[in-house]
Amino acid sequence: MNTRSGAGDRLTALGTQLLEVHIWLREMLDDLQDGIDDYFDGKGLPPRDLRAHCLSFCTALARHHTGEDAGAFPAIAEEFPELRKVLSDLRSDHNQLDWLMGNLRKLLESLPERPDPATAVKVREEVGALSAVMQTHFIYEEKKLVSVLNSMDVPEWRDNRPGFLLVDDEDDPGPSAR
Repeated sequence: MNTRSGAGDRLTALGTQLLEVHIWLREMLDDLQDGIDDYFDGKGLPPRDLRAHCLSFCTALARHHTGEDAGAFPAIAEEFPELRKVLSDLRSDHNQLDWLMGNLRKLLESLPERPDPATAVKVREEVGALSAVMQTHFIYEEKKLVSVLNSMDVPEWRDNRPGFLLVDDEDDPGPSAR
């Protein structure tokens, strides 16, 4: 659960909030990777729990990127037209990450009850690729957009935090706010 107060949210610059979301998503992916490693080492979660953990991470990352594509990027492009190429590159990354998440979900859906080495190689390769693209994407996005977002004042984002700035499901405003 997010413990920040409403007043604290309004005082935190938008770029700083983006960094907090990225930290949270990185931690979620680390937890998923640990769960996958534990499963294949024979001491982890059963496949159904691992799939649920993957679904939770993938849903959070997709919500974040959908919110950026639908809300943040158009607002940034309007105020900073020189960043349109950067935003286009970030949208391309979002598509690649969606594809990688789909591959990982498919692999985890077919996990055997007992771990096997062939599946372990495939799953670890897929989660490694997802991690590499996500980390590179986040670093690029932070380098290009944090200061821009910190300079922006979008009252509707402060009053009703959009999907790209949410860090847990309890904050989720529903699809209409994305």
